[in-house]
Amino acid sequence: MKSFKKIHFEVSERKVLLKVFDVIFVLISLYIVSSIFTFSYFTFSKNNYYWTIFLAVYINVFGSVFEMYNLQVASNAFQVIKSSILTSCTTVLIYLLTPIYTPELPSNRIQILLFFIAVFGSLFIWRVFYVKFLASHRFVKNALLVCDKEQLLELVSGIENADPHYKIIGFVNSDLEDTNEIQLNLIKNINLEDLEDFVTNNFISEIVIASQKTEGITVSLYNQLIRLLEKGFVIREYTQVYEAITQRIPVQYLSRDFYRYFPFSRSNQNHFYLLFIRITEIIFSLFGLFIGFLFLPLIVLGNLIGNRGSLFYTQERVGINGALFKIYKYRTMVKNAETNGAVFTTINDSRVTTFGKIMRKTRLDEFPQFLNILKGDMAIIGPRPERPIFVNEIAEIMPFYETRHVVKPGLTGWAQVNYSYGDSIEDSLVKLKYDLYYIKYRSIFLDINIIIKTLSTVLFYRGQ
Repeated sequence: MKSFKKIHFEVSERKVLLKVFDVIFVLISLYIVSSIFTFSYFTFSKNNYYWTIFLAVYINVFGSVFEMYNLQVASNAFQVIKSSILTSCTTVLIYLLTPIYTPELPSNRIQILLFFIAVFGSLFIWRVFYVKFLASHRFVKNALLVCDKEQLLELVSGIENADPHYKIIGFVNSDLEDTNEIQLNLIKNINLEDLEDFVTNNFISEIVIASQKTEGITVSLYNQLIRLLEKGFVIREYTQVYEAITQRIPVQYLSRDFYRYFPFSRSNQNHFYLLFIRITEIIFSLFGLFIGFLFLPLIVLGNLIGNRGSLFYTQERVGINGALFKIYKYRTMVKNAETNGAVFTTINDSRVTTFGKIMRKTRLDEFPQFLNILKGDMAIIGPRPERPIFVNEIAEIMPFYETRHVVKPGLTGWAQVNYSYGDSIEDSLVKLKYDLYYIKYRSIFLDINIIIKTLSTVLFYRGQ
């Protein structure tokens, strides 16, 4: 029988592979360096096993901050060089400065140089190998879609735009009222009697069911799918595939059958989790206000010269359960910026002052919101709070937009670290998908991921 399996890694598996092999290559490199040169700073033994553990943690944490595990970055040779340099420099520096859990600082500076060369050289060689031989050749996944013909292009683009290695090469039309054969681009319309042969001969990795009409899954189609399942082929529901690849909720696909697909995370009602988060927020807020106080003289001077208006401003926003609150921010726009009514802030908005642009890019304008967090109006992590006028406008167009309000709005969030600045209803829809994903999968691990990505956003000067 012809093999139907091809080697393929899911998005999450690829990230794990990158993290594991980053550490393996660095450790192998350090072993080789210690074997060839007189290198005594980092050695392997049972007594100092924690040196290896902390080095692995630093590589993974700083690799995340500098986007080493962003698959688009990992597949680009130029960006790999930049990320490898930043990750290596930061990892080596922090590792050298934490001697309690790492080796003592060497007296011979050549040891530091050899350590850096080993870390950077191994990361660079492994990542170049990944780009050249793995990223573009080994991760292609062929899939077949069962859906209505009218949904085909929207469903395909939703997945393939997020993961170019995921290819839907065929589909079965589940619309009983439209039996005309069609072929769109390279996606073939498969007749039911040819389904098993097509799946076997084209190395299909999984079959995705996206038909929302139960009558479209006929007895014949159902029996075919059962036979394929018995032969080892993977069959998944479309929302599962979409969420796993894009890490957002396909709201345009769910329509109003939202409760069938969108259970809330247990963390939203977990009292221990909520208490831990609240204590963490208070600590973070006090620390954030202290850092903000250190920058205050510079901000006051910049505001006097660049903004020429009051330093602070408040604005009404929608909080948890739809309650209104006043948000605090530093001024970044000219006075009387909304004399003609409320509008979305756009990229290169003429109302934003020169100093205001610097404040927004570095996120310094957000520091007063730590007061909102202390008061309990906001959280560190959650959907960004929106103005009531925009909430009412967007909610009339988008299904379940106000679902965002089942949790506290946040200083940063899953949408903010995954999507560029939005200035339209369409952008708000994309951000809603990410916000709902956070509400559905909210957890400590996702919170940590967002914090790390937020640091990356600030360091790479990608503020809004």
